[in-house]
Amino acid sequence: MPSAGEQARILVVEDDPSILELLELYLSGQGYTVDTESSGAKAAEMVREGRPDLLVLDLMLPEQSGFDVLKQVRSFSQVPVIILTARDAEHDKILGLELGADDYMTKPFSPGELVARARAVLRRASSGESASLQAGDVELLPEERVVRVGERSLDLTPKEFELLRYLLYNRGIALSRERLLEEVWGYTFYGDARTVDAHIRQLRKKLENWSPLIQTVWGVGYKLDPNQHPAAEAEQSDGASGTEQSDEAAGGTPAG
Repeated sequence: MPSAGEQARILVVEDDPSILELLELYLSGQGYTVDTESSGAKAAEMVREGRPDLLVLDLMLPEQSGFDVLKQVRSFSQVPVIILTARDAEHDKILGLELGADDYMTKPFSPGELVARARAVLRRASSGESASLQAGDVELLPEERVVRVGERSLDLTPKEFELLRYLLYNRGIALSRERLLEEVWGYTFYGDARTVDAHIRQLRKKLENWSPLIQTVWGVGYKLDPNQHPAAEAEQSDGASGTEQSDEAAGGTPAG
């Protein structure tokens, strides 16, 4: 991310010349440095070489789809990504966000709204980026995109990482499922609360005996409680199914 007072570099990958010109005009007018590319086959390499602060990505690209580009990019970079596309089906939105996109906009779109979303995504990506976050033996290093439990490194998906980071950043605070969907998946993602529950279950499994850090708040959602102690291995094994049942029961009350 750019340092204070420094404008971000944005890479726009779009095959429609008129839209590409419009985006370059609006984003550069806000002081951003804008690079452009119309080919899906060249997009990932431009991210690798140019190291942009934000990628605005169309899905229907020649030679290679935007989904394939996103998969490639996520194999080596956690650059924030806004998908901008005419594909408005719910399954496309879910797939894009699950692959690691930070936001999803559909065409036709407002250039002013895109600028506002770009600013919000860049702000989220840069807030607290260099400071490590810790609770118990769990340590998250934002810049390195690494999570450690003691000496063990966790293999997390992009969304699991962002979810854990948001919980750690707001440790001790009860967070509704709606707020987690908005902040971690992007405010345009009107997903089912079960999406959050499924990711929480995966995080708990990967945290193993430190899973008690993530507490279910009945009728609300979840909170990370830094005062929790690690569970004994036997307790963790015996309590796994009970934790999932309690999440389902808590989910019966709409999150507020």
